[in-house]
Amino acid sequence: MQSHYPERFARDMATTETEWLTALPRAVGDHAWVLGAGQAHVQIADGQLQLQWQPLPPRVIALLRMPRLQVQFAFEGVQTDARQHFMKRFDLTMQRGGG
Repeated sequence: MQSHYPERFARDMATTETEWLTALPRAVGDHAWVLGAGQAHVQIADGQLQLQWQPLPPRVIALLRMPRLQVQFAFEGVQTDARQHFMKRFDLTMQRGGG
């Protein structure tokens, strides 16, 4: 998790599109949202979040192949506190662990 989330940023996420789409409803929680091809619009208070994603070539380290997804986040009209609160939940939901 980050301490600050700007209005626009991009992430290279180690996930497949199928895994992303499976976790996305939990990550947006109770916020209204609309899914499109490679994108989603999430209503947050009086503003919105536009998500856009596209698969990237896998990251290869020796025999390990990790899927990757480029995700663009664009908040519009979402106050800083609401953006921070939303992203904290989003990141906790999308967080992948190992062990």
